[in-house]
Amino acid sequence: MNLIIGRKPVLEAIKSGKPVEKIYILYGQHGDVVDQIRINAKKRKINVTQLSSERFYSITKDKNAQGIAAIAPSFKYYELEELMDSIIEKQEPLILILESIQDVHNLGALLRTADCAGVDGVIITRHNTAPINEVAIKTSAGAVNHLKICFVNNLVNTLENLKKKKFWIIGSSLEEAQNYTEVDYDTPLALVVGNEEKGIRKLTAEKCDLLVKIPMAGKIQSLNVSVATGVLLFEILRKRKAK
Repeated sequence: MNLIIGRKPVLEAIKSGKPVEKIYILYGQHGDVVDQIRINAKKRKINVTQLSSERFYSITKDKNAQGIAAIAPSFKYYELEELMDSIIEKQEPLILILESIQDVHNLGALLRTADCAGVDGVIITRHNTAPINEVAIKTSAGAVNHLKICFVNNLVNTLENLKKKKFWIIGSSLEEAQNYTEVDYDTPLALVVGNEEKGIRKLTAEKCDLLVKIPMAGKIQSLNVSVATGVLLFEILRKRKAK
């Protein structure tokens, strides 16, 4: 079972059409999003219960839950072949690959960015990665409910499988990389971003068809991984729309 906390994540969970078993609202909560939650829950015949402060926080364990929480079954995660089958008819599918993202807030922000950029699937390395828990779900603003997410044990094998399916693999790196604005993204594409401190592994970089970087104009030499990923994904979208 998953606990979803926060107004936007709960609303997105309801709107996604995926199962939601129960919604808890802290007594006295009002506002547009709260009204939307009540209306959409009623349409889907989801039980809504109003709780006292003591009872609500005994369930959420989070003072920043915004007075809204929901109980849902565990998320459906995709196998790699299942993910590939789901996007096989796309002309230029776009996949985001997250290698060893260890901060749960970064993970949530990356998933939110992925959904906003319309990626067709997210592949996450299983080891040395933050869990998709209630914090990640809240940080993603409910994007988890709309994404096809796949966990893999061996990223190198995964990249090789993607290449066999005609995907071009682009890695985000600060070393021996091309300016991200100078690349043609008109092909089935998988973008690999790496660990907050170390970036993508050397072996992963060697499996990429191309490495790209975002030139820095200030004193700091790198962006937060979720910010950098947003820059790269939306440049891909811009280039594709401009063709």
